[in-house]
Amino acid sequence: MSASTPQLNGLGTLYVVATPIGNLDDISARALRILAEVSLIAAEDTRHSTRLLQHFGIRTPLAACHEHNEREEGGRFITRLLAGDDVALISDAGTPLISDPGYHLVRQARAANVTVVPVPGACALIAGLSAAGLPSDRFVFEGFLPAKQAARCTRLTAVQHDPRTLIFYEAPHRLLDSVADMCDVFGADRPAVLARELTKTFETIKDLPLQQMHDWIAADVNQQRGECVLLIAGYQAPVEALEVSLEAQRVLMLLMAELPPKRAAALAAEITGVRKNALYQWALDNKPA
Repeated sequence: MSASTPQLNGLGTLYVVATPIGNLDDISARALRILAEVSLIAAEDTRHSTRLLQHFGIRTPLAACHEHNEREEGGRFITRLLAGDDVALISDAGTPLISDPGYHLVRQARAANVTVVPVPGACALIAGLSAAGLPSDRFVFEGFLPAKQAARCTRLTAVQHDPRTLIFYEAPHRLLDSVADMCDVFGADRPAVLARELTKTFETIKDLPLQQMHDWIAADVNQQRGECVLLIAGYQAPVEALEVSLEAQRVLMLLMAELPPKRAAALAAEITGVRKNALYQWALDNKPA
């Protein structure tokens, strides 16, 4: 599909175009062609994107589309699309909408029956995951954590027992505090990877248990700079907990409604044949608040 090819319904096309997260060589030939052919580029920061376009000799007009004006100004882009003009959406770096603006514009375009076409490319969370050495078959992206500690710990607690690899973006000035909170919530020995300044000159990909990661970052101020992706290994139940079958858990939960954990575990062991120690540990880990 070419940006210069009119749609059958007479409407323009909205292209969601990924741009480099650091190394300009990572931009695709398709992205360059579309950015040069569309009538207008909706950019998160026009000053930042002007430098990118100048580097590649692209003269397409730019208009701002950022988190503060996206809802109100989205209509101006929709008007152009409805008139048959093609528009490209870009963010400052990486894939738009991934912890970046663009969601409201894409929704408005789809609601107006405008074709939305992704132009894939760089994305920091995927780049980090691909090189982290953590399980990549199942993962969850949590974006940026809250700035305040109480809210941050609440969010971390919500995913504390998630078995999938956890991926976070973090601002460099909050990196050390966030890793400290992860130590408290996830445990000091949970495997972690810091992927920092990906594709840039000082790219760093470091894997350590969380407490050691915290100490390593604290000892080197250079690790508290730049764009940061934190990847945390998913929760793995203790070996004893794995011995407690779903049926044994059901029996134990019924008994715990009436009995203290120790007595409930002893009775559940007689009923199910599961080891009493494993049941007691499961009861302690899952005791109702």
